Amino acid sequence: MSESKRLLVLVGSYAEAENEGIYAYELNEDTGSLAKLDGIAGVKNPTFVNVNAEANKLYAIGETASAEGNKMSEAVALSVDPSTGKLTLLNRNDSISAPPCHIQRDPSGKYLILSSYHGGLVGLQELTDNGEVGALLDEKKHEGHGAHPERQDKPHVHSAFFSPDGKYMMVQDLGADKIAIYSIDAASNELVLHNETKTHPGAGPRHLAFHPNGQFAYVINEVDSSITSYKYDAAAGTLTEISNISTLPDGYDGAENTTAEITVSNDGRFVYGSNRGHDSIVVFAVDADKGHLTLVEHVSAEGQHPRHFALTPNGKMLIAANRDTNNMVTFTVDQESGRLKYTGHSTGVSKPVCVKPVYL
Repeated sequence: MSESKRLLVLVGSYAEAENEGIYAYELNEDTGSLAKLDGIAGVKNPTFVNVNAEANKLYAIGETASAEGNKMSEAVALSVDPSTGKLTLLNRNDSISAPPCHIQRDPSGKYLILSSYHGGLVGLQELTDNGEVGALLDEKKHEGHGAHPERQDKPHVHSAFFSPDGKYMMVQDLGADKIAIYSIDAASNELVLHNETKTHPGAGPRHLAFHPNGQFAYVINEVDSSITSYKYDAAAGTLTEISNISTLPDGYDGAENTTAEITVSNDGRFVYGSNRGHDSIVVFAVDADKGHLTLVEHVSAEGQHPRHFALTPNGKMLIAANRDTNNMVTFTVDQESGRLKYTGHSTGVSKPVCVKPVYL
C-alpha cells in the first residue's frame, strides 16, 4: 500500500432517486472516526455496491420503473477520485427483470453479477473495456421453495460470490434452501449451472464467505439464524456440509432475529456474522484443520438492524451499518482474540445497507 493512499469507505443505502444514496467517507484508523467526503443522488435504492480499487471505480445497483409501473433494475458505474473522494456518475444501463439486492464483479473484470431477491433470479451483465456498465447478457430464474411457509414460498436469490480461483460462482437462494453453483461461459457470455447444494430445511442461505485457505466456505442463514460450514472441493466445484452453529446466544428468546452479513478475517482465524433483532455482531474462532466454528462473543452493534459490516483491508477495524438507526459504527479488532471493541464513534447516515472499505 502506498503511503499516499487513504482508507475510504464507500456506502450504499436505501434512498429515493432525488436524495443522496451513495457516499464516500474517510476512516481515521487511529480513532475510528468517519468523515464524509461526498454523496451522490440520482439512483433509487442503491443498496449494494462493489468497488474496483485498482481502477478507482464503484458499481451499484438501482431500481427503475417500467412503462407498466413494475419495478425493474439498473446497474451504474461511478468514478471515485482518490484524492478527494468525489463521486462522479460514468454511465448506467438497464439490468435484470426484477428489483436487485446484490451486485458482484467477476475476477476477470469482464462481468457484473446482479441478484434479485424478489425475482428469484441472477443476471450476467457486461463490463466494457473502459469499465462502464454494458448490456445484460444472460439471466437465470430459479425454481423451488423451502420449508418456511412465509419466507420460503418461492425462490429468493440473495447474493453471488466467487470461489478463490474464480472458476465457480456460488449463488445463495434464501427461498429455495439451496446454493446454486455456476460457471461463466465466456465464449457465449452465459451462466452455466454446474451443480446445486441443498441446505438443511428452513435455513435460508443469504451470504457466503470463503476461508483464505480456499478449503472452507461459510454461509450465513437468514431464516434460522445460523452459519453452516462447508468443505470446498475446488477441482470438483462442490460444497459439502461440515457443521452448523447458531448465531444467537443459548436460550435467546428476545425479538425476532434474522441474520445478514458474514466475513472471514484475513488470517482465517475468525468468522464474523451480524444479527438483526438481537442487533449484534457474533464472533467465532475457526478450527483451521476441520473448519468448525466455536463461539467467542456477541457484541452490540450499537444500533438496530446491522444490515452489513466489513473488516478494513488490514483487519484492524470493523465498520457496521445499522439501517434502522441510521448510523455507521466502528470497532477495533483484537488480532489475537478476534474480539471487538466499540471505538465510541457513531456516524449518522440515512438507511445504510452496504459498507466497502478500500485504500485509494
